[in-house]
Amino acid sequence: MDRVTAEDMLMFVNAAITSSGQREFHSAAGAQRLSLDFLHEYMIGNYRDLYAATLALDINDHNATLIAHRLLVTSADADDDQKRLEGQLIGRRLRLVAPQRVYELFRRLRQSRVNNRRTRAIIRDWLAHRPDPAFDAVKYRTPLKQAVRHAHVKPDGGELGPFLFKGQTRYTTPILESWRRAHYEQASIYDLPYTVAEGFAAKHNIDRAVFLERIAPRMTRVERLRLQESARRSKIDLGVDLGSMPLTRLSSYVLSLPVSERAERRDELTGALRAAAAKVAGQRWGRVVAVLDDSFSAFGSRQKRRRPLAVALACHYLCEAMADSYVPLWTSGRTDALLTYPRGVTPLGERVLEALEHNPDRLLIVSDGWDNAPAGMAAEVLRVWRTRLDPQHKVGVVHLNPEYDADTFDVKKIGHVPTVGVRDAEDVPALVEFARFTEGHTGLAELKAHFDDRIARFLEG
Repeated sequence: MDRVTAEDMLMFVNAAITSSGQREFHSAAGAQRLSLDFLHEYMIGNYRDLYAATLALDINDHNATLIAHRLLVTSADADDDQKRLEGQLIGRRLRLVAPQRVYELFRRLRQSRVNNRRTRAIIRDWLAHRPDPAFDAVKYRTPLKQAVRHAHVKPDGGELGPFLFKGQTRYTTPILESWRRAHYEQASIYDLPYTVAEGFAAKHNIDRAVFLERIAPRMTRVERLRLQESARRSKIDLGVDLGSMPLTRLSSYVLSLPVSERAERRDELTGALRAAAAKVAGQRWGRVVAVLDDSFSAFGSRQKRRRPLAVALACHYLCEAMADSYVPLWTSGRTDALLTYPRGVTPLGERVLEALEHNPDRLLIVSDGWDNAPAGMAAEVLRVWRTRLDPQHKVGVVHLNPEYDADTFDVKKIGHVPTVGVRDAEDVPALVEFARFTEGHTGLAELKAHFDDRIARFLEG
């Protein structure tokens, strides 16, 4: 029974890291959502404590809000101690989730008519920790208004209440006054957040190039990165600081550029990727070989465009930063990581065989697991290696899979190799350590001890 519990928990963690309910290369969005919803219902029904503990792990925002919603909807099924810990975990996790997703969670709670004391306290505390309430009032006006009403929260004694519910002819808070004036004065638009200003720019028929140039100082770094290429077509530089970008997001940006432009900007892009990787790198890994999947399926989907390949590219630079010696092996056979693009079949077996010939201390495989040239070769190579040539497990092998397999409720595995889901390369050092639990040599007690340690550190942080 303990073994089944541990396997179920590891399966759920992989799903909560990788799946966002969107279309993947191998499964449609509907199948993803149906599979993920079933898994959440199964986990909360059978392992409520462990289900809640997942909030302390490196799961994605989509699953964090799904867990929070289910825990709050089913409050009647929890005892007082469970409610207390769940409330702490939900409150802490929501501070790390993107605000638009938190407001969407509050909307779903309102739709579900969940308005118990614990829910109101969580909403109230989250709103109290927002760094700039006036900014939220402008950028998220409607969802903020709904959340305040639902939780019976009284806005502070300033102008937020009148702004949200009554309106007035003038405000002393600068951003609120800018929003009021932007309805009839173009200059005030550029004192607002980009997403709000964009609507006013359309209303006033402002030229797109002019608008982008003047609103640039108000953009977040993610907005700058997303709009940089369209701005360049209008000969506008938004001042993107590539060196400050997270590693995986930066990799996605690099892969969105034409191959010719990547070649022209090689020094700039390579320097930025290595700087981002250096910020994440921790302990040294010795001799490392990485098998990196750049087959056609690494394109991902329209919703997650090139996401699997971006994870592989980010892992490449992370391994380079953490290894004493490093050999990258792309499935396509390419040797220039910066110019990679999704193409061809997935000859994982050949690359794994080549990787083991280098006698590494650690082998990382970053792939969706669809070994098809020939099918199943990678699993057989690793089986023979483990049973005949390396029964002592001197070579640490970990498979990092960026795609959730809706049919198996898990990420696709390669034989009996430790496999963990991955969304961001920044989490890879922690995921590699976590992978030991997937080998079947550790029991439920050790897994629970790991969760308890993560919970303690998470809540202290």
